[in-house]
Amino acid sequence: MKRVALIHDWLVNDSGAEKVLKSIYELYPAPIYTLFHDPKVFTESIFAKAKIYSSILQRFPKIFEKYKYYSFLFPRAIEQFSLCNYNVLLSSSHCVAKGVTAEPDQLHICYCHSPMRYIWDLEEIYLKEYGWIKKRILRGLFRRWRSWDVRSANRVDYFIANSHFVAARIIKAYRKEAKVIYPPVDTDFFSLYEKKEEFYLTASRLVSYKGIEKIVEAFNKMPEKKNWVNG
Repeated sequence: MKRVALIHDWLVNDSGAEKVLKSIYELYPAPIYTLFHDPKVFTESIFAKAKIYSSILQRFPKIFEKYKYYSFLFPRAIEQFSLCNYNVLLSSSHCVAKGVTAEPDQLHICYCHSPMRYIWDLEEIYLKEYGWIKKRILRGLFRRWRSWDVRSANRVDYFIANSHFVAARIIKAYRKEAKVIYPPVDTDFFSLYEKKEEFYLTASRLVSYKGIEKIVEAFNKMPEKKNWVNG
C-alpha cells in the first residue's frame, strides 16, 4: 500500500486553498506537513483530528499574525521536512509547498493554486505600498526567490492547476504543462435564486491584487449608479 503525505503552505486561515486541501484530505486522509498552523482556527474542521506536522517556524513569535515578515525563511523551512518514508507527495501550493525535497523514487503531484503572484507578474502591485528602502530589499529577495521557485518546480512530477488561466501562468513561470482540475464547490450551500434584480456583486478578500478599489472607482464614475455589494 502506498503511503501518502500532504504538504500545504500554512494553515492559519480557512480560505479557498484550505477548502481544496480539505477535499484532498477527504480522498487521502494522510499526514499534513505545513510551515505553521493555528489549531484554534480549525477546531470545527476536518483538520482538527488530522496529524499535522509544522516546521520550526511554528515556534517563532507572532508567526500567525506576522508570517509575511518571515517569508524569506519559507524556502529553507519547507526543505527541512523529511518525507523519505512516503511513496506519494501531494502538495497544495500557492507559495513554497511544492518545494519539498523528494527522493528519486517518490511521486510528487502538485495542485498549484498559482505561482507566487508577488514575485512574478504582480510584483509592482505588491511593492507600491512600501518606501524605496523596503522596495529595494524586497526586489533583491524576490530575485532570489524566483530563482528558487523555478528550481523547485523541477521537483514536481505532475502539476495540476485550478484553472486554464493558472495553467498558462505555470507554463510561463516554470515551463511546465498542467492538467486543469477545478476547485470543489459546496453545491449544497447554495440555493437557486430565481428572482432577477439589478445589481452587481463582487466577492473577494480585501487584498491589493484583487483590485477592489478599481471596482469602487469604476462604479463611482458610472452615470447611473448601481448597487454595489462586497462580500
